[in-house]
Amino acid sequence: MPTAMAIFSALLKQDNHEVRLFDTTYWEFPEEGIVNQDKYKAATLQVLPCNKAKKEVPLYTTNVYEEFNQEVAAYEPDLIACSATEDMFPYAMKMLRNLRTKGKAKTILGGMFATFAPDKAIQPPEIDIICLGEGEYPLLELCKRIDKGQSYTDIPNLWVKQEGTIVKNKMTSLTDVDHLPLLDLELFDESRYYRPFAGTIYRSFPVETHRGCPYSCAYCNSPAKEKLYKEANLRYSRLKSIENIRRDLLFYKNEGQAEYLFFWADTFLALSNQYLEELAEMYISEIGLPFFCQTRPETLSDKRVRILKNMGIDTITLGIEHGNQQFREKLGRKNSNKLIIDSAQLLADYDIKCYVDNIIGFPTETRELAFDTIRLNRQLPVMSRTMYTFSPFHGTVLRNLSEKLGYIDSDTIASSLSQMSVLNMPQFSREAIEGVRRCFTLYLLLEEKRWPEIELAESLTPEGDKIWENLIAECRERFLSPSATKND
Repeated sequence: MPTAMAIFSALLKQDNHEVRLFDTTYWEFPEEGIVNQDKYKAATLQVLPCNKAKKEVPLYTTNVYEEFNQEVAAYEPDLIACSATEDMFPYAMKMLRNLRTKGKAKTILGGMFATFAPDKAIQPPEIDIICLGEGEYPLLELCKRIDKGQSYTDIPNLWVKQEGTIVKNKMTSLTDVDHLPLLDLELFDESRYYRPFAGTIYRSFPVETHRGCPYSCAYCNSPAKEKLYKEANLRYSRLKSIENIRRDLLFYKNEGQAEYLFFWADTFLALSNQYLEELAEMYISEIGLPFFCQTRPETLSDKRVRILKNMGIDTITLGIEHGNQQFREKLGRKNSNKLIIDSAQLLADYDIKCYVDNIIGFPTETRELAFDTIRLNRQLPVMSRTMYTFSPFHGTVLRNLSEKLGYIDSDTIASSLSQMSVLNMPQFSREAIEGVRRCFTLYLLLEEKRWPEIELAESLTPEGDKIWENLIAECRERFLSPSATKND
């Protein structure tokens, strides 16, 4: 469930604006190239198979573009607000291009792509306005002005097309996270609240504790976001008060009938011990629901893991990213392999289910370096491991490096983390990266003496596909079938 959409809708309805959501989640797009991340991870055995949801997400077989046309024609909106990650930007533009008419509606695009590639984001004729940075206040002010028939070309954070020119307002708006309304849960279909965690599907809701991240990973645009706001004399990193988190949690528990919660901060434990202890005291006494969070190995300690256990944590994800310590340092991850192994073992000692995330296909990486990631993962006492493809998102250090080395053109739009690499590297081709990625779990589960056999399955050919399918079937039966689980 996209939290930002629920916040925007709540703010706008609070100010007596009408809001309707067109949620593309429910359609399989007719184009080739969009990879369903969950299906890919299930097919490659990177996640556990799930039980059946209490309310299945419907998948519509109608044409998504025609449905969008009908929705816009019937609703006659004054504003069409689009949120799209960089990899979804081309499809968002196709949605708008396929509109037969948008009537009087203006269009606005927000998100990280608009923030870090504004000149590219505002270029399409289908886009009238873009929002840089946080959109809560700019969007609300824009709707106020449209409602009153007033000019909106001077709203902070917005770039506005006007009579052949682009008015570029500076980023001076920062959201007060302690004065946001409760999420508009009526915006979504009920099925959107059900999400899998460690093989079980729960009715779950997202919890915001803070915005910002103190770390400087070269593949992430969070450092650039911090820098962007710092240049505007604003501090992006903010903590939400314990009292406001309590309000949100009680709302999810009592009104939303939550069975499970997930703290969606990139690094949940980028918190002081005092704040974590206060949060835990409130959570234990008043909430008591199982939850998920994600963090980095260096944020863990025996004391902190014990606090999480007492709070009732169910599952945690650790960002590992790469298995070669020296290469990992170039990515801004200055922790040792020993610390990573010890952190995973600490979670195992407390019987906390742990996933680890990895990335393959970084600029200058080689196949040999990628196997350092495989070897490290084989040492980790965790429930599951995932491997994503590096994607050169705008606003990251590695995007700039990829362009400098000639691995991509400056106009390249980054792809999904679950698609083939867009980098053209002589030492590690796109096909080679994809071959290792799809065989990642095979290399983890099967004996090392069988690695030559697995290497044949890396080949993206009919012969390689057949070998891969047979090995996947073997691993599914040996390690994931009910009989295998019983034997374990």
